[in-house]
Amino acid sequence: MKFYYEKVLGREKFFWEIPRPKKRMILPKVLGEDELARLFNALGNLKHKAMLFTAYSAGLRVSEVAALKIKHIDSGRMQIMIENAKGKKDRYVNLSPVLLDILRSYIKNHKYKPKEYLFESEETGFAYPIRTVQRVFQNAKQKAGISKSVGIHSLRHSFATHLLEKGTDIRYIKDLLGHFNIRTTERYLHVARQQLVNIKSPLDDLWETGKIEW
Repeated sequence: MKFYYEKVLGREKFFWEIPRPKKRMILPKVLGEDELARLFNALGNLKHKAMLFTAYSAGLRVSEVAALKIKHIDSGRMQIMIENAKGKKDRYVNLSPVLLDILRSYIKNHKYKPKEYLFESEETGFAYPIRTVQRVFQNAKQKAGISKSVGIHSLRHSFATHLLEKGTDIRYIKDLLGHFNIRTTERYLHVARQQLVNIKSPLDDLWETGKIEW
């Protein structure tokens, strides 16, 4: 309309404050610890189990799980490098000691040894397709009898929510999730203070309860 009035009709320039419709605030869907235990224990395939453990342990997007390479796992510094993530941005996340043991066990005992990607397709030798990782989650969810309408991204939501519930400062969670804006992370809310180096993965706590097994 502005173009029509100014360019077509030749009228003077004007500025109108047009209110934009508010976007609906969609709260993240989260799985409880008992549901996570059932989900993980429903998996028999070592590779598939390691995939979902990795997604939850570090709060990764499904694309980030699929793109992980063996070289990204830094056991010396106990970090995982997330390379070229959303927004063309690299970041580091904490490597859970429990997850490190799980990944080592997976690589040692799985019949197919990955060469470059952590979770390689046996057919192509390249990274697992994202859709395949999503299917792994849905199959596990169905087998575990979880009726919630959630996808694999709920593991990332659960990671953030469980850290908040354990008292982790939302600002640190923002960095772990790779959010550009704190407002994105504030969907999980509750603020507490804790040093980033002392953040413990919620997977470790779940493991220590004995609810899940490898």
